Amino acid sequence: MSCRSDWIWIELIAGSRKLSNFCWAFILFLGSLGFLLVGISSYFDRYFIPFFSSQQILFFPQGIVMSFYGIAGLFISSYLWCTIVWNVGSGYDRFDIKEGIVCIFRWGFPGKNRRILLQFPMKDIQSIRMEVKEVFFSRPILYIEIRGQGRIPLTRIDENFSLREIEQKAAGLAYFLRVPIEVF
Repeated sequence: MSCRSDWIWIELIAGSRKLSNFCWAFILFLGSLGFLLVGISSYFDRYFIPFFSSQQILFFPQGIVMSFYGIAGLFISSYLWCTIVWNVGSGYDRFDIKEGIVCIFRWGFPGKNRRILLQFPMKDIQSIRMEVKEVFFSRPILYIEIRGQGRIPLTRIDENFSLREIEQKAAGLAYFLRVPIEVF
């Protein structure tokens, strides 16, 4: 989503709060909870999961392994839920022609560096760079080339933009900033 006027272009960046992340976190939580309950029920030799008998599963070694997988899955699931709650990776890109400043802001993990803010003058922008990585399917990525700092990605790797959408975005941004486009 972007907001644009004659002087300011603001591009909002979605973070971890995506439907796919919610689905994976929920599926991983339920699966790991199931593994943990089967491991615990094999230890106590009781039925903690209805319609499932744990008499066929011995605690040593299957119950221990299932409990380990359940605990590991719960840790990974809690990590996913934390990134969703904190909305890691969200933010905005602001290009202000009047002030001559580019501002790239992202939310990170809690701590000293939770707020990630990059600011630099527009005169340091060399070009808008578009890379198309041809693996199994093409994955275009948009960068901004900064003099003395290298390139800074403007699109995330997991965003599934088509080549046409990235080309239009790159052309619009290059026209707005009055810089050339490089394609690699």
